[in-house]
Formats: sequence, C-alpha cells, structure tokens
Amino acid sequence: MPRTNACRSAVGNVRIGVLAAQGAFREHIIALGACGVETLEVRKPEHLDGIDGLIIPGGESTAIARLLQDFGLFDKVRAMGEAGLPIFGTCAGMVLLAKEIEGSGQPRLGLMDIAVRRNAFGRQVDSFEADLAIPVLGEEPVRGVFIRAPYVTNAGPGVRVLATLDGKIVLVEQGKFLAAAFHPELTPDLRLHQYFLAKI
Repeated sequence: MPRTNACRSAVGNVRIGVLAAQGAFREHIIALGACGVETLEVRKPEHLDGIDGLIIPGGESTAIARLLQDFGLFDKVRAMGEAGLPIFGTCAGMVLLAKEIEGSGQPRLGLMDIAVRRNAFGRQVDSFEADLAIPVLGEEPVRGVFIRAPYVTNAGPGVRVLATLDGKIVLVEQGKFLAAAFHPELTPDLRLHQYFLAKI
C-alpha cells in the first residue's frame, strides 16, 4: 500500500535511530525513509552517537527492557533523553518511557510523567483498529492499530494529551518526547512520524 500524506520535503541532515532489539522496527525505518531522513538500526551503545532522535518501537516491553540492559543501552538512552534527545515510543515504547507502570516493577526509562497500564485493551486476539481524532495532525482521522496496547492512566501537569479512545489516553507528548499506545508505522499515514520529526 502506498504511503499517504508523504513528507512534502526531506528533512536535511537528520539521522534517526530506531531501537532494533525487538519489535516492529523495520516498519518505522520504512516510514522514516518515506519522510526523507536517514535511519540507523540501534543495537549497540555506539549506534546512539550522532543521532538526532530515537524511536522505541512496539514489541514486548519486558523483553525490550531486558535487551536494553543486556546490550548496555539502557543508561545511555536515559541520559540522552534527559539531555534533550527527542524520543518517540510506540506501544511497548510508551510503556518504557513511563515513570509508572501499573502493577509492574519492570525496568523503565521513566522519562515521561505518565502512568500506564500494560496490555490494557486485551491480549493479542483482542487486537483492533480504530479511527482517532488527533487535532494537531489535522481534521482527517488517524487510523490506529492497537495490538496488546497500553493506555495512559495518569498524565502529569507537563504532559499534553493529543488523543483519546473511549475516554482512555492513547497519545501524549511532553517536551521532545512523544508516546503512542498504537502502531502508526503499520499504516500508510506518515503524519505522526512527521510530527515527531518536527521536534528535531
């Protein structure tokens, strides 16, 4: 399926890292390529050097956290985020960005002042799609793909809620951090990736 809402112009000299430890990272790379930016699969600490932004894709948040620690990436990603690196987390990436994960002591980056509930919409068999109203992206709704998705149960005063579904918070931003409960990389709509790139 061809990509829609393609970036009108390439973002010059921008390099985005995509955490490639586990999850749907290839689809993010394809979307970023359609936006005209250079990408790098991040698997080692040195891969983080020189990037202008980072995407943490969906997958299994506990497995991604463990791999981040095993590969020596965890502390460096947190430090770079605290220093101002733009980071976009989708699904499991949202969980890892949260300060609080309900009912779980799993490692997390804790960069966003949000509490999340893992697998809040159900198991894999309960996956679904829904149209989301996201005013910052325009009037046309965004198709959200929800796969074992989390949602935000509490957002701090510095967090901006960008979208909800049935009263549940599914898209938030805080400074240069962006977190989505769904998978924008699994649709041809590039607007959310564009929105992230605008933070750089």
